[in-house]
Amino acid sequence: MSAAAEERRARAPWALTAPALMLFVGVLLIPLAMTVMLSFHDWGQYKGIEPVFILKNWHEIATDPYYAEMFWRTFRIAMLTTLLTALLGAPEAYILNRMSGRWKSFFLLVILGPLLISVVARTLGWALLFGGNNGLVNKLLMSLGVISSPIPFMFTETGMVIALAHVMMPFMVLSVWAALQRLDPQIENAAMSLGAGPATIIRRIIMPQIMPGVLSGAIIVFSLSASAFATPAIIGGRRLKVAATLAYDEFLNTLNWPLGAAVATLLLVALVLIVVGSNVLIERRYAEVFR
Repeated sequence: MSAAAEERRARAPWALTAPALMLFVGVLLIPLAMTVMLSFHDWGQYKGIEPVFILKNWHEIATDPYYAEMFWRTFRIAMLTTLLTALLGAPEAYILNRMSGRWKSFFLLVILGPLLISVVARTLGWALLFGGNNGLVNKLLMSLGVISSPIPFMFTETGMVIALAHVMMPFMVLSVWAALQRLDPQIENAAMSLGAGPATIIRRIIMPQIMPGVLSGAIIVFSLSASAFATPAIIGGRRLKVAATLAYDEFLNTLNWPLGAAVATLLLVALVLIVVGSNVLIERRYAEVFR
């Protein structure tokens, strides 16, 4: 093979990946870089955005307790959502894995079906069910005398956690279900033949093997919940802001783009550090599973 042919062969992978790489740079990296640069600009109600390097926005976020409370609320809701999806999604995935082929396909479609519906539509469904005096469930329970006042759902963290858990549940179920595919059913039968009870089998055989799936699903659910916008905006409204809704308000309501860019950048950096750190710990703890 000639030198020219070897050179063309060496360049072939770069030529094949160049369109995707250009799209990645143009659609993701450049807008992110522009957002980070925008966070260091100044803004005034009458002067607008000034392209100067200034740390005023970052100083305001670091010193104002409002932003600390808002970010803590964001991550608290994301953690509670992750915990709720893990507690409900892991048993759901285990039951799905033990079903026969026909029923497994049907319930897998039931689990994946909500992903085909808009997040806004699903969140509005929760608002219609529990939204104050006019919510269908609240009206039914009050008419039956079960409750004397509507169950507080709208503009509460509990409502946001429930709605987000419903939206994120398929990601947790699929992650655990994928981990269960590696589990040999004969191991459970062998444990039962040796006298192990159901609780012992779950605790000492099933849980250690599906834990990587649970943790992987937790990372996905946490990152998506912390950066979610539609569900917190509908359920939380303007009373209960999280980082995503605050950045939206700064960009489109107050028009303070530099401050909104600083909030968005800080949220992105925090999520990247959490996700990367969690991945490192999971791969180190369960190195055999990822080989």
